Amino acid sequence: MNSIFRLILSAFILVTSFYVANTARAEDPIGSRNNPIKLFFTPSVDQNKIAVNSESFIKFMEKETGYYMKSAIPASYIAVVEALGSNRADVAVMNSFGYLLANSKYGAVAKLKTLRHGKDFYSGAIFVNNKSGIKSVKDLNGKKFAFTDSSSTSGYLFPLKILNDHKIKLGNTMFAIKHDNVITMVYQGQVDAGAAFYDEPFEGKIQDARDRVRTQFPDVESKVSVIKVTDKITNDPFVFRKGLPEAVTQKFIKALLKYITTEEGKATFKNIYGIDGIVPASDKDYESLRKVIKATNTDVGSLVK
Repeated sequence: MNSIFRLILSAFILVTSFYVANTARAEDPIGSRNNPIKLFFTPSVDQNKIAVNSESFIKFMEKETGYYMKSAIPASYIAVVEALGSNRADVAVMNSFGYLLANSKYGAVAKLKTLRHGKDFYSGAIFVNNKSGIKSVKDLNGKKFAFTDSSSTSGYLFPLKILNDHKIKLGNTMFAIKHDNVITMVYQGQVDAGAAFYDEPFEGKIQDARDRVRTQFPDVESKVSVIKVTDKITNDPFVFRKGLPEAVTQKFIKALLKYITTEEGKATFKNIYGIDGIVPASDKDYESLRKVIKATNTDVGSLVK
């Protein structure tokens, strides 16, 4: 009996200690070792590329702010949204549509937006395989089509508005998850057309989604063409979860804006997302996107499972 009693007592002490330790951890201030600031990166490019390039960023931010931080790269846009809603993410670099999901469902707020070639906007586009015979939007009726992701502005929502405006009835449709996957499918003839992000050529070189597969398919520009460009979309925001202390938010922003001015910072974000600058943003910057959502009868909240 004594052995049994000692076993029960030991188990009780172990469980109690675990509970106390984890209760204390939950009460640790944000930015402390046991409760680091959690930064999520949207997986719109290769996850390994994000992981490798973000290491120096995290080290700089920790030194500059005095906070402990850790980063994560979820499997999808929606996972980032859900993380902001459950306090598993404090800050996230995400796409514009994903931001509206996080804002409407969980009260997350955009405080910064990215610049590419000095512009704070980009577009979506409809890309076609040149052998498909598709010359205009009206030719898409009955065709096989690949979208990017259901929460992608450039790879789904804005192109969808174009299709709806032209009363297009597609054939088979699918979600390829990533922009480069869409281009690959169009290039290989797996689909006739697809939707992905678009930027105007810079210094004579394409800057749209085709550029992401140029190494693999050097002739992609001659085999995959753009037939329609969408309206302008405000660039990707840095989003802060509801309830994150304002002092923490402002210190994070100040350090980030300092980092992006350094050579290391410029190289890091150029490698990850093709970003060459970061500027202040507000929720109003994404109002035009809300209008497109309304026009396409998209239920933003229903996309968060």
